Amino acid sequence: MARKRNKYPLIEALEITDIAAEGKALGRYGDVVVFVPMTVPGDVVDVQITAKRRRFMEGYAVHYRTRSPLRCEPFCSHYGDCGGCRWQHLPYERQLAFKQQQVIDQLTRIGHIELPPISPILGSEQTRYYRNKLEFTACNKRWIPRRELEQDEEASFDNALGFHVSGMFDKILDIERCHLQPEPSNALRLAVKNYAVEHEYPFYNIRTHEGFLRNIVIRTASTGDVMLIVVFAYEDTERRTALLEYLRTSFPELTSLMYIINGKMNDSYADLPVHLYSGRDYIIEQMEDLQFKVGPKSFYQTNSAQACKLYEVVREFASLSGSEMVYDLYTGTGTIANFVARGARKVVGIEYVPEAIEDAKANARLNGLDNLTFYAGDMKDVLCQRFMEENGFPDVIILDPPRAGLHEEVTATVLSAAPRRIVYVSCNPATQARDLSLMDQEYRVVKVQPVDMFPHTHHVENVVLLEKR
Repeated sequence: MARKRNKYPLIEALEITDIAAEGKALGRYGDVVVFVPMTVPGDVVDVQITAKRRRFMEGYAVHYRTRSPLRCEPFCSHYGDCGGCRWQHLPYERQLAFKQQQVIDQLTRIGHIELPPISPILGSEQTRYYRNKLEFTACNKRWIPRRELEQDEEASFDNALGFHVSGMFDKILDIERCHLQPEPSNALRLAVKNYAVEHEYPFYNIRTHEGFLRNIVIRTASTGDVMLIVVFAYEDTERRTALLEYLRTSFPELTSLMYIINGKMNDSYADLPVHLYSGRDYIIEQMEDLQFKVGPKSFYQTNSAQACKLYEVVREFASLSGSEMVYDLYTGTGTIANFVARGARKVVGIEYVPEAIEDAKANARLNGLDNLTFYAGDMKDVLCQRFMEENGFPDVIILDPPRAGLHEEVTATVLSAAPRRIVYVSCNPATQARDLSLMDQEYRVVKVQPVDMFPHTHHVENVVLLEKR
């Protein structure tokens, strides 16, 4: 197999000096920044450039002249090929230090606001097998890593059941063992793949949209419950039933075995029916003495143990005495609302996804909480003056928006509501900093608590308490 000649230069002996936003390690070649993944400050590397822009270049390390003393040995055989867990080469305490600095840098450089001392980041006790949900994609032609091609130019393009390669929608890396989710996750994935290969099931072709086996979704819970969803591209009753029956009998620990028929051009199944094959159509997760029903389409924080720590911080920051009206905006399935309900007079939750609101209502009933009310709709449309007049003006507002942060209309409405306290949870400190600057005239930041939800990645969650000036 002939390989294309790289048209970009090789930079020799580049010293990696820092880690920037989004976890990218970098060095400087003259006055140009060079981003090099999977390197750390202190590495000296020869870099093959793959992309050039006016102010920066991107490339990959082809040779290490000096390895940084910060480095540790990655634990996963897929490291460097899989797009996840890209910080395995950094000791966990160093990961936490970089994430802490990321929060400080983004709040100060983007927010330009007065800040209190930022609390030390809350690390995760589990740094492997911490996820409760993974999705794998089937493909009839696996992506072959560069290092495998270098060893064997005739490597075969077998079927794959694994993860999308970063930046490539149609390339799937076959996964042998993943360190993100506890068993039976690996066993289930391998069982599906091996059965499909042995019985000659056509794996999906992402470009031509042909093939039968398309995706699987695995959800696990701290209670021991396990859900498996198999996604097929079309109905073939005989083949579908044979595979599902094999899985049912081979994995009696499955709490929920479900399937979806997805003939669309994309993998999204939010608008598709989910069919129950065996077991029940939900699993149960538990935090403290609260239980949560998690269905096939439910949004739930993917690190359950750290989510509990995160919600404890939110509850502490809210400082509820029992008399407050609380608004939980972007409530999802109502986990935070449930967490704070016993300390509040009433909690009102708003969420865009109607199915999530139904889950939130079910969770409130499951936990015997009768002071929770939930509404579905676009936040900027639902949250208005009339809504607050009808439901009561909030004493405390809890915000947990998507990565894009708050819509400007939502920010304006929150400010007009004038709660005593705002607790702002964010998975993107950059957009959080922007929003905090917009509130700065009326609210001051009192506490900042970073929380690490995703070890071995650059992602960091951050909780901020604001009080009325």
